[in-house]
Amino acid sequence: MDEIKLTQYSHGAGCGCKIAPATLEKILLTQSPKLNFANLLVGNESKDDAAVYDLGDGTCIISTTDFFMPIVDDPFTFGKIASVNAISDVYAMGGKPLMAIAILGWPISKLSEEVAQQVLEGARAVCSEAGIPLAGGHSIDSPEPIFGLAVTGVVNKEHLKKNNTAGKGDFLYLTKPIGVGMITTALKRGLAEPRDFKEAVAVMSLLNKLGQELGKLDYVTALTDVTGFGLLGHLAEICEGSNLSAEVDYPKVPLLNNISNYAAQMIYPDNTMRNWNSYQQKVSGIGSESFLTLCDPQTSGGLLICIREDAKDNFENFAQSHGHKLSPFGQLKEKSDYWITIMQAI
Repeated sequence: MDEIKLTQYSHGAGCGCKIAPATLEKILLTQSPKLNFANLLVGNESKDDAAVYDLGDGTCIISTTDFFMPIVDDPFTFGKIASVNAISDVYAMGGKPLMAIAILGWPISKLSEEVAQQVLEGARAVCSEAGIPLAGGHSIDSPEPIFGLAVTGVVNKEHLKKNNTAGKGDFLYLTKPIGVGMITTALKRGLAEPRDFKEAVAVMSLLNKLGQELGKLDYVTALTDVTGFGLLGHLAEICEGSNLSAEVDYPKVPLLNNISNYAAQMIYPDNTMRNWNSYQQKVSGIGSESFLTLCDPQTSGGLLICIREDAKDNFENFAQSHGHKLSPFGQLKEKSDYWITIMQAI
C-alpha cells in the first residue's frame, strides 16, 4: 500500500481534469427547445455550483455531483479531498448537506480492491465530519482511477445563495489560499517541498462548512466556490451573471506559502493555459506570476464571497467568530470594458 502512487495512473489531477470553460460552453450548447420547470430555481444557465429545486414549502433541495482523477498519491487522502470538494457545492449555495453517494471508476487490472477500499474510507471520514451518511453509490471498471460524490442538500428558500446576484460596491473575500494546482503539479514532477505539499493537502481537506452559515446572512449577496476554472474563472462568472466588473488587488489575494518559488520555476498544470485562453479577453492587468496563480485550477478551493459594502466590519467579525480571519482582496464596480482588472499585478 505504501508503494502506491495514484497520480501515476491518471493523465490529469483533481479539478485540473475539468474541461475548459470555453469548451464546456460548446458542449452545453443546444438547439432543443427549453422546457420550463417553475420549481427549478437554479439550473445550468447561470453556471452555478449546484441545481436547486423548490419544494413549495419554503424549502429547497440542492443536488450536485463532482468527481475527478487522483490529485495525491495516498488513496485515503484522495478519497477525503474528492469528498470535501463535492460537498463544497452544497455549502456554496448556502445549504446544508443531507447525504452522499459515491462515484467510483477503478482500473481493476492495475490497482487492487484494497486500494479502492482506502479511497472509500477517506470518503466515509469526510462524510462523518460533515454529519452525513455515505449512503450508496455506483462503480465501474475504468482505465484510470476516478472518485467523487453525488451530494443532496437542503436550504431554506430565503437563505439560498447564487453566483449571479452580486451588487455594485460589494467586497470580495476568499476563505482558502490558492495555488494547489501548482503545488500538486510540482509533486508529480518531484519538485514539491514537503511542507508546501502538506499545506496544500490541509487546505484541500478542509470542509467549507462556513457556507451553511453564510446562507443566513442577508449581506452576503453572492457566493460560489473556487475550483477548476481558477479564481479568475469563477469571479468572471459572478461578474457576467451580475453585469458588474471587479477590481482585484493582487497583493491582497490569499496565496499558499512559497507559491512565488514555484511560479519562478514556471511550474503549473496544463489547465492553467486552457483556463486563460477561455477568459483572457475579459481580463486586464495580468502579470507573469498572477497569470499562473489566478488561473491556477483549484481542487477543493475556498468560498468566494461577495459582501455588501456597508457590512464589511460585521462580516469580518462574523468570520473571525467562526475561525476565519478574512480581509477583502477586491471590490465589484460598475460594468466596464473588462470583467476583471488586476491591480498591482506581478
